[in-house]
Amino acid sequence: MRGMDLFSGGGCGSAGARHAGLTMVAAADAWDIAARTYQDNFKEAEVVTARLTDSSGPELFSRLGKIDMLIASPECTHHSIARGNKPVDEESRRSGWYVMNFIRKLDPRWIVLENVTPMRHWSGFDHLITELKKIYKLRIEPLDAADFGTPQNRKRLFIMGDKLATPSLVKPIIRSERDASSILDRAGAYAAEPVYNGKRAASTIGRVERGIAELGRKKDFLIVYYGSDRAGGWQRLDRPLRTLTTLDRFGLVQWIDGEPTLRMLQVPELKRAMGLTHLKDHHGEGVKFGLENGTRRDKIKVLGNGVCAPVMRAVVGSLIGGGASDLLEEDLRPRRTGKTAVRRSGKKSVRH
Repeated sequence: MRGMDLFSGGGCGSAGARHAGLTMVAAADAWDIAARTYQDNFKEAEVVTARLTDSSGPELFSRLGKIDMLIASPECTHHSIARGNKPVDEESRRSGWYVMNFIRKLDPRWIVLENVTPMRHWSGFDHLITELKKIYKLRIEPLDAADFGTPQNRKRLFIMGDKLATPSLVKPIIRSERDASSILDRAGAYAAEPVYNGKRAASTIGRVERGIAELGRKKDFLIVYYGSDRAGGWQRLDRPLRTLTTLDRFGLVQWIDGEPTLRMLQVPELKRAMGLTHLKDHHGEGVKFGLENGTRRDKIKVLGNGVCAPVMRAVVGSLIGGGASDLLEEDLRPRRTGKTAVRRSGKKSVRH
C-alpha cells in the first residue's frame, strides 16, 4: 500500500507508517532541510520542497500513481498554547484545509491528519470535519505518545478516516513504562560543566536548586527551559520526558565527584524520545532514521516538529490491519553504564 505525507517534516511520522507496512512514495514540506532529511530516509519517494496553499494539489508531483493513504501534519504553531502571546497567523491555521485538493483528486481510501489538541478550538475545525465526513467515516482521537511505548508525554489529535468502515479505536500498548532515563547515553558520553561555574543565569541555577531541594543531593534529574507548567522548571528521570519542542529545551543535571554538573540532551537522545531507533520495515529489514542535514538547532527542530514514530505506527496499523508490532526493547533502551542508568523493575528503580 502506497502513502504520501504532506507537511511531512523530516519524516518522523512516515518512519512509523513505514514500520506498519505503508510504502511512502511522496512527501512535501516547505522547509528545505526537512525535505532533504525526508529524502535521505525515504530514497524511493518523490519529495517536493513547497509551501502548500488552498490551490496546491497532486500536480506538484510528477509520478504519484495510486495513493492508498494520505498522511498530513498541517502547521500547528498557531493552534498550540506554546506560541504564547504571539499574533495569530490565520494562514497557518487554515493549513488543515490545504489537504482537500489532494484528497478529492487522489481519492485515497484512508487519511490521517495530526495536529496539537487545541486544533479542536480553531474556528474552521467543525467545517473541515463536516467536509471530510462527506467522504470518510471518521474517528477523532487524542493520543499520548507515552501510551505507545515512547519515553515522552506528547499528546496530539489524530483525525483518522476510512471510506469503507469507521476506524477502530487505537489501543495503547500495554507494557512497562518508558521513562526519561531510558533515552540517556552512558554517563560521561558528552562533556558536562559544573552547575556553579560562575557563568550560569540565575534562572538556570534556580531550576537546578529546586530539583535538588525536592530530590536531595546526588540524584540526577532534568531541568526544563521554555515552559510555564508551574512545575519549577525541572523533572524527574523516572517519568516520561515532557513534550519535546523545536527548541533546545532539556538539560541533564548529573552528580560527578559529589558536585552537580549540567549538559544539554543531545540529538541521539532526543531521537530516542521520538521513538526513532533501529526500526524494521515490513520486510523485516533494519531501517535507520538519519539526521545528517543542518545544524544542531535544525536537527532539534526537525524532531520537535515530528510525529512520534510508534504512535503513527499504531495509527496506520489500526487502519490497514496488523503491522503494528512492538519495537524491540534493546532498540529503545541504549546500553550504558554509570549511575544515570536506571532499570525499571516492578515499582522499584534499580541502579546499575
